Amino acid sequence: MKVLVINAGSSSVKYRLYQMPQEKVISMGFVERIGERDSELSHSYQNRIHTEPVKVANVGEAMELVLRTLVSEDRGVLGQLSEIGAVGHRVVHGGEEFTGSVIIDEKVIASIEKFSDLAPLHNPPNLDGILAVKRHLPDTKQVACFDTAFHATIPKVAYMYALPYELYEKYGIRRYGFHGISHRYVARRAAQLMGRGKYDINAITCHLGNGSSLTAVKNGHSIDTSMGLTPLEGVPMGTRSGDLDPAILFFLEKKGYDVQALNDLCNKESGMLGLSGISNDMRNIEGAAGKGDERAKLAIDVFCYRIKKYMGAYSAVLDTVDAVVFTGGIGENSVLMREKICDAVSQIGLKLDRQANKNAIGKEAEINTQDSDVKVFVIPTNEQVAIANDTYGLTKEQATDRIQPEHLKEYQV
Repeated sequence: MKVLVINAGSSSVKYRLYQMPQEKVISMGFVERIGERDSELSHSYQNRIHTEPVKVANVGEAMELVLRTLVSEDRGVLGQLSEIGAVGHRVVHGGEEFTGSVIIDEKVIASIEKFSDLAPLHNPPNLDGILAVKRHLPDTKQVACFDTAFHATIPKVAYMYALPYELYEKYGIRRYGFHGISHRYVARRAAQLMGRGKYDINAITCHLGNGSSLTAVKNGHSIDTSMGLTPLEGVPMGTRSGDLDPAILFFLEKKGYDVQALNDLCNKESGMLGLSGISNDMRNIEGAAGKGDERAKLAIDVFCYRIKKYMGAYSAVLDTVDAVVFTGGIGENSVLMREKICDAVSQIGLKLDRQANKNAIGKEAEINTQDSDVKVFVIPTNEQVAIANDTYGLTKEQATDRIQPEHLKEYQV
């Protein structure tokens, strides 16, 4: 079966076409800067890459361009669109309704739209991608893979905020967590590397990039995670503040900041950018710190210190930690960040092999010493193949691997 995987955002659409179950990539690409004058298509096929400027006003038009490209005479990889057996979509927020990937129907579409209140920057373009495929491939099954689904096993004691309970009942205000597809993928892969079953591992998975989150995985299930109602909570990120005293916002409101200004402050102007005053890109910050920039050094220290605090808390929650996993742009590529973080949490029995760490840049590797009580892995995340597997499994009616308790309906790869 050919499975098309779509990740539609507000300014870009990324796609991969797989031959399943072999997980072979037939074609991949993206349309970026949607709605701007310099929109661009990048399309990889048959060991070639084609790029061209395009004019696309919205996600729907970008999806139409992707589908046309896949069947075009000069650079297409399909004879006709009907060769696509199923389409899988990354959807950011599934609320409490979706504990796993599901085949999309009208009820699912209505729910994704409903949860746009909780993810206003993500769910609407995710839905636009689904509707565009529905228009052009009305008979093709589509699957929604939710970033929140892996965290459906978090217990109530971990997901409730100490706010009036009626806010949870009325508005669904609770911890949901994100990056779930990534955390699930690397936790499963770590179990494989250790020769264990996927439900026979306790791990702390660290998705570190421009957006960063940590997850405590107990017996293969997420039991706590650093992001909350939105992706703003948790450790500092590229431009997001992470955890802060909410009274800071009330204080700044009195100084003249309105709601939009406060939202921009926390989501777009804080984190590594705000602390360093240089960049939201850790590579630039590491470079500046290496040249002696004190604010860059501070940004790095704050980032690693907050991660240390979360890892310490999660080691207590898990009781026993079998593995720590680094993934994401920073987690996969920054030798310095992994070294500083591992040195900071040596008390959990983790010993870093420094040479192995230096050699592990953008590739899968075990980077602990032989006598380390805790395995340490670098595992490049592959959310696309996880979505492809979910989509293939559900549409082939192979969704037999379900988690406990029985009322949760997650399809796990």
